[in-house]
Amino acid sequence: MAKSEILAQSMIRLRMSGADAHYGGGLVDGARILALFGDVATELLIITDGDEGLFLRYDEVEFLAPVYEGDYIEAVGRITDAGKTSRKMEFEARKVIAARRDVADSAADVLSKPVTVVRATGVCVTPVDLQRKK
Repeated sequence: MAKSEILAQSMIRLRMSGADAHYGGGLVDGARILALFGDVATELLIITDGDEGLFLRYDEVEFLAPVYEGDYIEAVGRITDAGKTSRKMEFEARKVIAARRDVADSAADVLSKPVTVVRATGVCVTPVDLQRKK
């Protein structure tokens, strides 16, 4: 299968809350973004296989920019290759709205160009006996 072919894709967007902040200054833990990728992967497996499947591994994760409470993050993923049970996936998280605590506690800016904050690749599996969509 050609690397550029997309078998399925998914996207979620949500606001990082104070509960997501793990470090000083409202910095969000990178693991929170990986949890979003897990949700995207689950949706992709349901779309393609009719089952949640299992996340086997991350092959690569790059943390590229900080995320703060109040930021809106768009997490996207796509299946780039599929075997009998395995599904190779690519993920990207982008900041689309940035909190502006320097202006006011409730201030935020829509970014004219989203900022990529995390990229990752990984593999998920859906056992054959659980695949309801062929």
